[in-house]
Amino acid sequence: MRRTLTMAVVAAALLVPGGPLPLAEAGSVAAPVTVGRWSAREAQSFWTAERMASAAPLPPVPPELVDPAPPELPEPPEPAEPAEPAQPAEPAESAEPAESAEPAEEIPVATPTPVVTGLPVPSATPAATPTPTPTPTPTPTRAPSAPAPAPLPAPARPAVPRLPALTPGIGLNFDGIPVAGRMYLVKGGGAYFCTASVVSSPGRNLVLTAAHCLLGSDTQQVAFVPQYTRAKPQPYGMFPVLRDAGGRSKIWIDPRYRSQGVDRAAALDVAFAQVGPDTRGFPVETVVGGNRLVTGAGYAHARVTLIGYPASAARPRVCINRTTKFTSADARIPGSFLRINCTGYPGGTSGGPFVTRYDARTGTGDVVGVIGGWKTGGDKADTSYSSPFGADIRKLYEKAVAGAKARR
Repeated sequence: MRRTLTMAVVAAALLVPGGPLPLAEAGSVAAPVTVGRWSAREAQSFWTAERMASAAPLPPVPPELVDPAPPELPEPPEPAEPAEPAQPAEPAESAEPAESAEPAEEIPVATPTPVVTGLPVPSATPAATPTPTPTPTPTPTRAPSAPAPAPLPAPARPAVPRLPALTPGIGLNFDGIPVAGRMYLVKGGGAYFCTASVVSSPGRNLVLTAAHCLLGSDTQQVAFVPQYTRAKPQPYGMFPVLRDAGGRSKIWIDPRYRSQGVDRAAALDVAFAQVGPDTRGFPVETVVGGNRLVTGAGYAHARVTLIGYPASAARPRVCINRTTKFTSADARIPGSFLRINCTGYPGGTSGGPFVTRYDARTGTGDVVGVIGGWKTGGDKADTSYSSPFGADIRKLYEKAVAGAKARR
């Protein structure tokens, strides 16, 4: 969020003159991204408790920034199928179906007679020569292997801490809820974080945050940690934001937000990211649950639960209040936004969810916004904003769902 007073203090404390942010070990710097795996084990090895604790809220994004990353989502396009080479005319019944995704494996036979049963068809023999009795084709067998280990039982649904007694508009630090956490990333050699939350999806592997948190081709080593607190840095493990074949994090941001910048496209300050499983192989939503994405619900909500990770606080913050519609009068930042008054939401809370119909039993609800949008969430710690969740956000979510189904 564009909350410069807190940001300046934190940045001054963490940056080394003429060098990058010090991380876990003295003098160490963030390792450059490499093309290859970025699994939960590698994420945990990189994001140690010390490194997470020393991470700073993401600095304000310059309004004029145009993201140098490709404007399209990072999911690599499927390669076009090669055209079939010209072949001599074949009998009509031997033509391959046009919709086959891959050419059928050819079985070497003496003649081009189509194989119907999967067994070789013997060639014709002269009448004077006795027809040999065909030798039955042995059924392929596989060497015996050790029995597959029994699948791990699904993790028990986490206990959801009770929210503190809340007065509308007054934020309080608390122990957090499993569905929300910190999103860690490396940018320009520094370690930073925003807030993120799990959103329900068919693949059970999507998290939601603000687009300005994940802009830039130098955004690397991205990982989501549910319910982070300094006392319990990984109560439910760590979930790495996966990379595509080119080494780019699998993040979905509206191309207009990348190309127009954080002010001109403030109404699109939303991002989805695909996270891999934890070290046991479980997807994030299976472990901690997920909020339901709701779009088209408008701007005014009678009761919203707002969660974020403020600056250098050791725990997250929660607040309840109503939201109202705010329409910008600044031509440089066009659009209308959800606005909520909640005290104590400085830098670091960007991406924090606006949740309606919060269920204290499951710790989930309907997510109708994230801290971002107007001035990337607001320039005052006691008033926060969200881009509207309308048709554009629904389309972006559907694109992320489709992309997250693709093979890694």
